[in-house]
Amino acid sequence: MPRWLPRAMVFALALVGVFQLGSWAFHQLTGLLINILIAFFLALAIEPAVSWMAARGMRRGLATGLVFLAVIVVSAGFVTLMGSMLANQIIKIVEDFPAYLDSVIHWINTHFHTELRRVDVQEGLLRSDWLRNYVQNSATGVLDVSAQVLGGLFQLLTITLFSFYFAADGPRLRRALCSVLPPARQAEVLRAWEIAVNKTGGYLYSRGLMALISGIAHYILLEFLNVPYAPVLAVWVGLVSQFIPSIGTYLAGALPMLIAFTVDPWYALWVLAFVVVYQQFENYVLQPKLTAKTVDIHPAVAFGSVIAGTALLGAVGALIAIPAVATLQAFLGAYVKRYDVTDDPRVHGHRGAGPGGGLVTRARALWARRPESPVSVDAGGAGEGSS
Repeated sequence: MPRWLPRAMVFALALVGVFQLGSWAFHQLTGLLINILIAFFLALAIEPAVSWMAARGMRRGLATGLVFLAVIVVSAGFVTLMGSMLANQIIKIVEDFPAYLDSVIHWINTHFHTELRRVDVQEGLLRSDWLRNYVQNSATGVLDVSAQVLGGLFQLLTITLFSFYFAADGPRLRRALCSVLPPARQAEVLRAWEIAVNKTGGYLYSRGLMALISGIAHYILLEFLNVPYAPVLAVWVGLVSQFIPSIGTYLAGALPMLIAFTVDPWYALWVLAFVVVYQQFENYVLQPKLTAKTVDIHPAVAFGSVIAGTALLGAVGALIAIPAVATLQAFLGAYVKRYDVTDDPRVHGHRGAGPGGGLVTRARALWARRPESPVSVDAGGAGEGSS
């Protein structure tokens, strides 16, 4: 046996053990790493506001606290308004449920010649196995829901603390990171950091502006249709449609349609038509102008990045995919060598004739080169060809 073989085997086993230990630790810390990633992007988003206040003499810790306080107040107000609206709407639905049930029973009796009664339907529902199983499952699931709520609050607290430290100690964090890098690498890291701050902050602020415009437009429609809770529904549509990628528009439009349906079924169709038309206006007119200087990426690239982010990190990946891709595109743009584009018509989408010419040109050439063979007929009726 060679002398190096036992050491090589021990070294290989040590590498396998270290890999297994690192893989186990990574899977155990996945939740924490995702929270840190969310906190980092949140700190990048509020960095411009914090730096603006710090440049005017305010301490970074106090500026960060004021920004977070404003975010918490706005979020708490939105949740309170949505909760009160949903609670009132649920109470209204429960109060009007007997009338709805009577109208449905009357329609069934009229069209199918039955003799259903509301008392029979209610007794059947109360004695059904489905209701009994639903109540039992709901009772056993209360603890699971409570645990999920507590876990969500703890996760929110973790994200808030990390993002506060990242934003308040941003300069110190950059100095600590640059202290272990050579000067050339320090410049690249600082440039990437600055691009990430600009792109993430620009993405957040452009989305906020589009949410404001969307909320105002939908508020005008809902107020015109006399739909209840129009201001709260407008805020819901604006925020959900802009900050939940891909499916946010449909989730945002579902709630106003449901509330409008309780007023008049035709109002729900009007709301649906307005949501579809406004979405096209936003995609092709509003969004390109507002995001041209902040997050300038192709719509297909944005959609693909959202899908990739969802596949990797779920909803978190979908939320941070667009600013991350915009940052990477802007950073790598400095290393891509570009050339002057030729004046070939095919660059502008015009198909060239090519070596053999176009179809019409070739047909004309064949027609012009066709052989001519006229036939002369004499007076006696005998025909004679001439070449």
